[in-house]
Amino acid sequence: MRALQIQSIGAEPVLVNLPLPQPGTGEVRVRIATCGLNFADLLMMRGEYQERPTPPFTLGFEPAGTIEAVGAGVAETLLGTRVAVFAGHGGLAEAGCFAQHRCLALPDAMGFEEAAAFQIAYGTSHLALSLRARLLPGETLLVLGAAGGVGLSAVEIGRRMGARVIAVARGPERLAVAEAAGAAHLIDSAAGNIKGAVRALGGADVVYDAVGGDLARQAMAATNPGGRYLLIGFASGKVPEFAANHLLVKNITLHGFYWGGYQKLSPESLAFSLQTLLGWYVLGALHPHIGKVLPLSRAPEALSLLRDRASTGKIVVTMAE
Repeated sequence: MRALQIQSIGAEPVLVNLPLPQPGTGEVRVRIATCGLNFADLLMMRGEYQERPTPPFTLGFEPAGTIEAVGAGVAETLLGTRVAVFAGHGGLAEAGCFAQHRCLALPDAMGFEEAAAFQIAYGTSHLALSLRARLLPGETLLVLGAAGGVGLSAVEIGRRMGARVIAVARGPERLAVAEAAGAAHLIDSAAGNIKGAVRALGGADVVYDAVGGDLARQAMAATNPGGRYLLIGFASGKVPEFAANHLLVKNITLHGFYWGGYQKLSPESLAFSLQTLLGWYVLGALHPHIGKVLPLSRAPEALSLLRDRASTGKIVVTMAE
């Protein structure tokens, strides 16, 4: 089988041929159809992600496909089940073995491209907004990086939860995508003075920040007293710093949020969230935005698009050429 591997930390990924793996105890082998890309893939390539597999390893957090073999302790009735996987790594390959509990059975209505774009982005936004921020109907949600994979899902879910959504993204084309997802107000990050623009709209009750950097500083300054600030990621490459006295004086709660950690922290919350989201999808209430689909042979190009933030929504790699 073909797989996109990192041979050494900091090196560019290479496409290699590997033997077909055999599932161990509690594992299933998935014939992978697609794999969604995430900024965590880029961090893992550089050895900067919180989980650091030893090279060589196969990239890919978010594959989707069909269970074609099962290991000891796994029911054979799962053979043929269509699943999305929170893999950690190993998804950018034609097949992979994963723990059964990391697999999410897909509804018939969801194709593999959307499945590879769904679990992490929508799971992150829903659990962060509902469980951590306790977003309420009528509140104002500010989304930084609103045209990216997680950002667009936050816009869509925030609107469904009854919030007024302010979307921040770079350029009219990306803002138009955020507007189509449900944003009520649009702010071009290239224009500067994000703080002033948000304050003119009444400030933010909840901030969803997947960007960090200077945008984070401005968003914090525009957060209303009693607000909640969600740290989702740092796509800008710059980890923000906040003055603790400002948090204190304005009674602002700062939430660090890592969706994958909920597999151990609160698996029941994660499972409930995903089932809620799948239900919304089946009802036609959620529409994953896929900005680009490229074959496995062009996966390095797909990762470059992600690194350069040159695509809206999710970038998906397909195993079909």
